[in-house]
Amino acid sequence: MPLPRLTLRPDVSHGLLDGAWWPRCGVLELELPALVGSLDPGFGTVTRVTVDTAAWPDAPRSVMTPGHAIEVALTDGDIMAHAITLDVGPVHRWQLLVVPPAQPLGTAVWLLSAVADPEIRLTAPEMLALAENRESCGRPAAGGRPGQNGPHDRRRMPLRPE
Repeated sequence: MPLPRLTLRPDVSHGLLDGAWWPRCGVLELELPALVGSLDPGFGTVTRVTVDTAAWPDAPRSVMTPGHAIEVALTDGDIMAHAITLDVGPVHRWQLLVVPPAQPLGTAVWLLSAVADPEIRLTAPEMLALAENRESCGRPAAGGRPGQNGPHDRRRMPLRPE
């Protein structure tokens, strides 16, 4: 069975990140239908997504998915770096970390798992920095913000992929 490419937090819509998505390539019109198709239909219909122009430079203004078109809004703000925002139905907005497609398997699995942890409340750029720190140290990263109490603070439980 292939590894899951999407994780959602149990308390979706209550944190900085509501989950993580690991697309297979950088072509939004190929990847977005698979992302939307992997969501529980009970959540509602994704009507719009917002993506960073640096991560998705050739993103179209809309993407067809089975049954409807999804509007694509582009932004160039740092807060949206490595993230995608999904507008679901009339009232829900979810922000997902976008794990870069070329990310090594171990790091991608760790990011998918770490973002689902309700104790972790970091932005997408902070999560990727934490993963980079983890790689450079050769061991699991601390659960806190990068640099908080040092990168290997033992007062926090290390995160490990399942």
